[in-house]
Amino acid sequence: MKQDLIPKPRSKFLLVRCKECSNEVIVYSHTTKNIHCKSCNNLLVEKSGGYAIINAEIVKRVDNP
Repeated sequence: MKQDLIPKPRSKFLLVRCKECSNEVIVYSHTTKNIHCKSCNNLLVEKSGGYAIINAEIVKRVDNP
C-alpha cells in the first residue's frame, strides 16, 4: 500500500472566459481579491474567504491535475 506523505493542494489555476466579451484570463481558485475583465470591466471572480465565486465560464484547469 502506497501512502502519500505530502497532501495535494485543493487550489488550482483556472482559465476563465468573460461572458460579455469572451476575453480569457488565468485566475487562482482561492483568490483574495475581486477580479474584473480588463476589456469590459465585468466581474469575473468574487472573493469569498475560501473557494472563489466564479461568475465566468471555466474553460480549463491550467496547472497539473
